[in-house]
Amino acid sequence: MTTLPETPLPNVVSRVEALVKHHMQQYDPSHDWAHVDRVRNVALGLGKTLPGADIVVIELAALMHDLADAKYSQSTSLPDNVTRLLDEEPGLSRHQIDTILRIVPAVSYSTEKKLRAAGAWGEWHDTCAELHAVQDADRLDAIGAIGVMRCAAFSGAKNRVLLEREPNVAGVSCEGHFYDKLLKIKDLMKTDAGRQEAEQRHATMVSFLDALNQERNLWYK
Repeated sequence: MTTLPETPLPNVVSRVEALVKHHMQQYDPSHDWAHVDRVRNVALGLGKTLPGADIVVIELAALMHDLADAKYSQSTSLPDNVTRLLDEEPGLSRHQIDTILRIVPAVSYSTEKKLRAAGAWGEWHDTCAELHAVQDADRLDAIGAIGVMRCAAFSGAKNRVLLEREPNVAGVSCEGHFYDKLLKIKDLMKTDAGRQEAEQRHATMVSFLDALNQERNLWYK
């Protein structure tokens, strides 16, 4: 179970940072503190383009977004000590806390896919600017040059085959993950700024896969 550092920190953002850094040490480089920090910074940038978005909620939700990642945890709920930390913070309103706790389990690509399939993706999901900022930031970190590196890192950690014998094949390999998920992400972005950045990162992945196919032709005849 995630435990809070022994030394208390002066404000909720600093305390959450310390908790997340401690928690993410157990994960591979595809889901480490650097990933969380990138998502936090990009989410804050996207949030500033969304009128009325609560920047505090965006930052805290972005910091916490992987604390209950289904790829690594059997639980999809935030640890009790995380919710207690929020409840004990006098600077946060009940509405802010409830919004954070609702955003975090709704961020992931697979969660959205499941909720939509079940008819459980509703008006709140479609209109919550803070959710959109964190979702888009997390998805941007999954694509482009950084996304290529993260996909390879996750595949290495899971001992997953790197490439297929044939191109354009969705599957369990590292390469297959691009066709199964990563190439679909640009069409799922929810903010204008996120969509613009996703187009560029998508083009980077397409160029990478083109180069991979050219190299594959040297090995597989």
